Amino acid sequence: MLLKSTIYTCLFMLFYIAAGVLIMTFIHSLYLSSYYTATDVIYILAQVYKNFSFIFIFLYIMSGLFISAFLFFRKPFLYMEELSLAAKKLYESQSADISLPPELKEYELHLNNVKMKIIQNERAAKEAEQRKNDLVVYLAHDLKTPLTSVIGYLTLLRDEREISPELQHKYIAISLDKAERLEDLINEFFDITRFNLTSITLEKSNINLSFMLEQLVYEFKPMLTEKSLQCNLSSPMSIYLNCDGDKLQRVFDNLLRNAVNYSYPDSTIDINMDIDNNNIYIFFKNRGNTIPPEKLARIFEQFYRLDQSRGTKSGGAGLGLAIAKEIVELHGGSLTVSSFNENIIFKIILPRA
Repeated sequence: MLLKSTIYTCLFMLFYIAAGVLIMTFIHSLYLSSYYTATDVIYILAQVYKNFSFIFIFLYIMSGLFISAFLFFRKPFLYMEELSLAAKKLYESQSADISLPPELKEYELHLNNVKMKIIQNERAAKEAEQRKNDLVVYLAHDLKTPLTSVIGYLTLLRDEREISPELQHKYIAISLDKAERLEDLINEFFDITRFNLTSITLEKSNINLSFMLEQLVYEFKPMLTEKSLQCNLSSPMSIYLNCDGDKLQRVFDNLLRNAVNYSYPDSTIDINMDIDNNNIYIFFKNRGNTIPPEKLARIFEQFYRLDQSRGTKSGGAGLGLAIAKEIVELHGGSLTVSSFNENIIFKIILPRA
């Protein structure tokens, strides 16, 4: 655009100078073509031009420069006005695509891309806010349910004088179970607050990942037994990684918990760890309902839950996988998921360097 204006201005100046030379040549030849007296108009004008030729030439050159400057800057100023109007349309989601002159085609494409990203981000933010609001409503409802049960059974224990030891033990067990569920829900509220108000930072140290996975499987034995599940761990001995152990422990815990919650009864969960010169590969595989592609694409979104019902203990806040993915990516790795033929596989890649 600037190059075109420069070329046009230079061409105009050459034409303008050539025109000036031709005019002066014509005046000079006209003056010499005849004999004029001192009272003739042409003679008088010729004498004025002769005496003040420097001024005439200066004014002619200055007028040429002024016209050139006007032509040179006119289009850029018009383009700046076009760009200013286009910039105002960036945040108008209802307006049509931005349209600019052909000379500004590159800027038009860039501004339309920026506008599209702004609209997409606004839509995603609204959806995330709506999911969060819905989640808060669900959690508030869920807090009331176990709390009502705890209060009810504790009231029975207080008021019933002749209650049998067996019934007493049953009421205490139910109250404890509901209290633990209440604790889980409160922890979910804390997760929502931490995830939205703070960023995750890493505190790295040298961690034995093999031992961490062994310990994880051991801690999950009661939950595995309750669901009639087996967990097989295949890992090389003593694989160390410079990482944040607490954060990665949370990632592994979340993935195994998901595998337990969404596995078929009497099935097996496989955890495999492989290494090469550059990376550590960890796979969590379980047998369960194949996840549809549309849900698989959103599984790492904040507040997104595969099971939209809130009636089971497996129903979480929908933050676990989102936080897990962020933790892995902060370690320079990746967390992906695939699902086919009733298999669900989470794959973690962590760089060894």
